[in-house]
Amino acid sequence: MILVNTDYISGKELQTLGLVKGSTIQTRNIARDITQGLKNLVGGELKAYNEMMMEARALATKRMTEEAAALHADGIVNIRYATSAVMQGAAEVIAYGTAVKFI
Repeated sequence: MILVNTDYISGKELQTLGLVKGSTIQTRNIARDITQGLKNLVGGELKAYNEMMMEARALATKRMTEEAAALHADGIVNIRYATSAVMQGAAEVIAYGTAVKFI
């Protein structure tokens, strides 16, 4: 399956199948919170949070791709990601795009 953030795939004519999305809500680990809080005092990258968000984006993308596969899509165009705080210490990541079939 081809995944792109443009509204076309070079050399392909596309039939739109519809919106597909995938999401996940991730929470922070308390032990991680303490160590990252200390890192906040001295500055630098918050690697544990970065890893958590990378995993969340990957899971949201996987779920979006599975939804497209159920439609027998060949690709997804106009892929976008959005993140929002759901509650203290939890974030939602959603991936969405348009499932397409090659014609």
